[in-house]
Amino acid sequence: MSGVASYMAKRAVQKERVRTLYRRALKDTLNWAVHRHLFYPDADALRERFDANKHVDDIDTIDRMIADVPWAPGGSKFTRNPTPPTGYLIMVERIKTERNLDLMAINNKKISRVFI
Repeated sequence: MSGVASYMAKRAVQKERVRTLYRRALKDTLNWAVHRHLFYPDADALRERFDANKHVDDIDTIDRMIADVPWAPGGSKFTRNPTPPTGYLIMVERIKTERNLDLMAINNKKISRVFI
Protein backbone atom coordinates (compact mmCIF):
# COMPACT_ATOMS: atom_id res chain seq x y z
CA MET A 1 0.00 0.00 0.00
CA SER A 2 2.91 2.36 0.64
CA GLY A 3 3.94 2.10 -3.04
CA VAL A 4 0.52 3.36 -4.14
CA ALA A 5 0.59 6.15 -1.57
CA SER A 6 4.09 7.17 -2.67
CA TYR A 7 3.00 7.21 -6.32
CA MET A 8 -0.09 9.29 -5.54
CA ALA A 9 2.00 11.76 -3.52
CA LYS A 10 4.49 12.17 -6.40
CA ARG A 11 1.62 12.64 -8.87
CA ALA A 12 0.05 15.30 -6.67
CA VAL A 13 3.35 17.19 -6.50
CA GLN A 14 3.76 16.95 -10.27
CA LYS A 15 0.24 18.18 -10.92
CA GLU A 16 0.92 21.19 -8.72
CA ARG A 17 4.21 21.89 -10.54
CA VAL A 18 2.52 21.68 -13.93
CA ARG A 19 -0.33 23.91 -12.74
CA THR A 20 2.18 26.46 -11.44
CA LEU A 21 4.15 26.26 -14.69
CA TYR A 22 1.01 26.84 -16.76
CA ARG A 23 -0.15 29.78 -14.64
CA ARG A 24 3.29 31.39 -14.76
CA ALA A 25 3.51 30.92 -18.54
CA LEU A 26 0.02 32.37 -18.95
CA LYS A 27 0.92 35.41 -16.84
CA ASP A 28 4.14 35.94 -18.80
CA THR A 29 2.18 35.72 -22.04
CA LEU A 30 -0.25 38.33 -20.73
CA ASN A 31 2.65 40.58 -19.71
CA TRP A 32 4.00 40.55 -23.26
CA ALA A 33 0.63 41.24 -24.86
CA VAL A 34 -0.10 44.87 -25.63
CA HIS A 35 -3.87 44.35 -25.82
CA ARG A 36 -6.17 41.58 -24.65
CA HIS A 37 -7.27 40.72 -28.18
CA LEU A 38 -3.61 39.88 -28.95
CA PHE A 39 -3.31 37.79 -25.80
CA TYR A 40 -6.17 35.37 -26.47
CA PRO A 41 -4.63 33.55 -29.50
CA ASP A 42 -1.33 33.17 -27.62
CA ALA A 43 -3.17 31.83 -24.57
CA ASP A 44 -5.01 29.32 -26.76
CA ALA A 45 -1.72 28.17 -28.31
CA LEU A 46 -0.19 27.79 -24.86
CA ARG A 47 -3.15 25.73 -23.69
CA GLU A 48 -2.84 23.49 -26.76
CA ARG A 49 0.83 22.88 -25.94
CA PHE A 50 -0.07 21.77 -22.43
CA ASP A 51 -3.04 19.70 -23.60
CA ALA A 52 -0.85 17.89 -26.15
CA ASN A 53 1.01 16.24 -23.26
CA LYS A 54 -1.99 15.69 -21.05
CA HIS A 55 -2.02 11.93 -21.69
CA VAL A 56 1.52 11.34 -20.31
CA ASP A 57 1.35 9.28 -17.09
CA ASP A 58 4.96 8.22 -16.54
CA ILE A 59 6.43 10.10 -13.59
CA ASP A 60 9.98 10.20 -14.98
CA THR A 61 8.80 11.48 -18.37
CA ILE A 62 6.81 14.26 -16.72
CA ASP A 63 9.82 15.23 -14.59
CA ARG A 64 12.00 15.44 -17.72
CA MET A 65 9.39 17.54 -19.52
CA ILE A 66 9.17 19.97 -16.61
CA ALA A 67 12.96 20.14 -16.34
CA ASP A 68 13.25 20.99 -20.06
CA VAL A 69 11.55 24.36 -19.47
CA PRO A 70 14.53 26.67 -18.74
CA TRP A 71 12.53 29.60 -17.32
CA ALA A 72 10.49 27.44 -14.94
CA PRO A 73 11.30 27.38 -11.21
CA GLY A 74 14.50 25.40 -10.88
CA GLY A 75 15.44 25.98 -14.52
CA SER A 76 18.69 27.59 -15.66
CA LYS A 77 16.97 30.84 -16.68
CA PHE A 78 14.53 31.19 -13.80
CA THR A 79 13.78 34.86 -12.94
CA ARG A 80 15.38 36.04 -16.18
CA ASN A 81 13.31 37.83 -18.76
CA PRO A 82 12.25 35.55 -21.59
CA THR A 83 12.88 36.74 -25.14
CA PRO A 84 10.04 38.90 -26.43
CA PRO A 85 7.88 37.71 -29.32
CA THR A 86 9.22 38.55 -32.80
CA GLY A 87 6.41 40.98 -33.62
CA TYR A 88 7.17 42.93 -30.46
CA LEU A 89 10.67 43.89 -31.61
CA ILE A 90 9.36 45.10 -34.97
CA MET A 91 6.75 47.21 -33.21
CA VAL A 92 9.35 48.74 -30.86
CA GLU A 93 11.55 49.75 -33.78
CA ARG A 94 8.56 51.33 -35.54
CA ILE A 95 7.64 53.30 -32.41
CA LYS A 96 11.23 54.50 -31.98
CA THR A 97 11.34 55.64 -35.62
CA GLU A 98 8.01 57.47 -35.37
CA ARG A 99 9.07 59.09 -32.08
CA ASN A 100 12.35 60.29 -33.62
CA LEU A 101 10.49 61.74 -36.62
CA ASP A 102 8.11 63.55 -34.28
CA LEU A 103 11.00 64.99 -32.27
CA MET A 104 12.74 66.14 -35.45
CA ALA A 105 9.53 67.86 -36.60
CA ILE A 106 9.18 69.61 -33.23
CA ASN A 107 12.81 70.76 -33.28
CA ASN A 108 12.47 72.14 -36.81
CA LYS A 109 9.51 74.34 -35.89
CA LYS A 110 10.36 77.85 -34.79
CA ILE A 111 8.42 79.20 -31.86
CA SER A 112 7.47 82.79 -32.49
CA ARG A 113 5.61 83.44 -29.25
CA VAL A 114 5.82 81.97 -25.82
CA PHE A 115 2.60 81.89 -23.82
CA ILE A 116 2.70 81.68 -20.07
